Amino acid sequence: MRSVVAHIVSCILLVGISLMTSCREDEVIILAEYERLPLGDNSRSDYAGLYLLNEGNMGSNKCSLDFVDFENGYYVRNLYAEKNPNVVKELGDVGNDVQIYGSKMYAVINCSHKVEVLDARSCQRLGQVDIPNCRYIAFDKGFAYVSAYVGPVGIDPNAQLGAVFQVDTATLEITAEVTVGYQPDELVIQDGLIYVANSGGYRKPNYDNTVSVIDIETMTQIRKIPVGINLHRIRADKYGKLWVSSRGDYEKIPSRLFVLEKDKRTNRMEVRDTLNVSCSEMDICGDSLYLYSVEWSNISQENNVTYGIIDVRTGELISNSFIKDGTETDIEIPYGLKVNPETGDVYVTDAKNYVSSGNLHCYGRDGIRKWSVRTGDIPAHMAFLYKNK
Repeated sequence: MRSVVAHIVSCILLVGISLMTSCREDEVIILAEYERLPLGDNSRSDYAGLYLLNEGNMGSNKCSLDFVDFENGYYVRNLYAEKNPNVVKELGDVGNDVQIYGSKMYAVINCSHKVEVLDARSCQRLGQVDIPNCRYIAFDKGFAYVSAYVGPVGIDPNAQLGAVFQVDTATLEITAEVTVGYQPDELVIQDGLIYVANSGGYRKPNYDNTVSVIDIETMTQIRKIPVGINLHRIRADKYGKLWVSSRGDYEKIPSRLFVLEKDKRTNRMEVRDTLNVSCSEMDICGDSLYLYSVEWSNISQENNVTYGIIDVRTGELISNSFIKDGTETDIEIPYGLKVNPETGDVYVTDAKNYVSSGNLHCYGRDGIRKWSVRTGDIPAHMAFLYKNK
């Protein structure tokens, strides 16, 4: 892979030839911004870097892609625009998820109703998959599975059921679709089944409360598991359990974290435990589930922000914060979370006021902040890029 630094040099030469080169008559090439970071020696790491998808405020068409270059020690802002100067409107409106599968990167762009497909190393656009009101993505055996609200964006007591779309990652063609619950969000794949957290968010106050179970082979919904209202996140640990978060109703019913495990008699997933913990985002690394919560109350008109670590073996809260140096006060609205399984570094984003640049903070395993950097608007979703071996 051509290094980020080498690309900088080529871009400087290009600008020297023409101070304002245009790919179209009305569009100029926008160069990415590079900022040095104190990353240290990453020569032994399997990761080349970390992509960060900035959502951008809804309706602003400001979704953007940043990159933490582990190999060369740079933070790169707005990389997509530089790599794809011919793409009209760049990434689009509201980036909702980003994942890397094989040699490709998939950015789910919610309000632009598409999954943008890029080469994971060059960041150049390969194509797109049109999916209405798409939300999150997961992969299995050469296929991508995308959850979608399907209907138009907006609160509607009669909002329609959502769906999960199957996409062939080789051809980028939609090969199957299955109807699930109302406004499905995150999904995980385990033992030939897709588990989808249904929110019902558009139908408030009549939220959905189920996890849909889809048989991949037939692409049919085989059952729904009652869990809790307004579900959002879902993660699988290495012991086969599923961790599912509920947003609650923002008034009387609080956010909670549910644990699903297979019943030994029926061999089916059921709710095993409900933890008295609020959860907005989580990431599992080894036996530790890192989480934060930004719980809004319609009653107090305030956010309550908390952090924590849960032992997935016991379900116990073993730390009430993974930040130990007091710098959590610098984070206005935590909005994204990712843990480096090699180093234990914890990456936390700050959306701030939702309309201007945010921040990415890196904390060591000891909970001490290593560095912070400015991002695009509403930094949210992250994916590690492996080195080209």
